[in-house]
Amino acid sequence: MPDRLSHCEDAPGSSLPRVLVVDDDTEITRMLSRYLENHGLKVTVAANGARFRTLLETTDVDAILLDLGLPDADGLGLVRELRHHWQGPLIIVSGRGESVDRVVGLELGADDYITKPFDLRELLARIRSVLRRAPSPVPASSLAASGCEFSGLRLDTSARRLTGRDGQDIELTTGEYELLAALLKRPNQVLSRDQLMSATHGRETGPFDRAIDMQVNRLRRKIEVDPTHPQIIKSVRGAGYMLASPARVG
Repeated sequence: MPDRLSHCEDAPGSSLPRVLVVDDDTEITRMLSRYLENHGLKVTVAANGARFRTLLETTDVDAILLDLGLPDADGLGLVRELRHHWQGPLIIVSGRGESVDRVVGLELGADDYITKPFDLRELLARIRSVLRRAPSPVPASSLAASGCEFSGLRLDTSARRLTGRDGQDIELTTGEYELLAALLKRPNQVLSRDQLMSATHGRETGPFDRAIDMQVNRLRRKIEVDPTHPQIIKSVRGAGYMLASPARVG
C-alpha cells in the first residue's frame, strides 16, 4: 500500500497555536504562560473547571493542558466530559504520578500525560508533538477522495475523517488517528509498541508505559464489530500489533 498518509505543514503566516492551560496554581500558570509564549504559542489560562467550560464555549483552542487537581471539579471527570464534544490534542499535566491515574487518563482519551515537577523543554516538545499530529481545518471544497478503505470503513486522509459502516463519521482523538494511520501504512505487518509510540507520541515507550495499549483498546471499541474479539487490529504476543484487515487505497 503506498504511503498516502502524510502530514501537511502549516502554511506561512498561520496564526500562533492556542494552548489552554487549566491549573489553579498561579505560580505554575504564570511560568508556563511566559515560557510557552516565548516559544511561539498563545496561552489562555483557566484556574478552575467553571472557567474551563466557559472558555471552551467562547474561545478557539488548539491544545489543552489539564491539571487533574482542580478546586471545583474532578480532573478525570473533565476529561470524560471533554471527549464527548472536543477531540483536539489533550495533555494531562498532574502532580498525581500513580500509574492508575495515568492509565485512566489515557483510557478516557488523553493524548499524553506528564507529571509534576516537569522539565519545561520536555513539556514544550510534547505540546509541539501533539500539535503536529492534530488535524487542521480543511475547506469542504478541497476534500479529495484520498485515503483507504478497510473492513467496511473509510479513512479520508485529506480530511482526517473516519467513516463507519453506517456512513456516519467516527470521532477519533489525535492519538487514535495517528495510531490507525500508522497501522494502515503497513497492513499485515507487526508494529512494535515502540514503533507505534514513536508514530503517535514522538517518543519510545517506557518500561511500564501502557499508552499504546490504551489507545488500541479505545480504537477497537470504535471500529471493531466485536471489540472483545478483534478482527481488524490484532495483538501479536510479545511483539506488538498489526492491521489484519485488507486495505484498499483510493
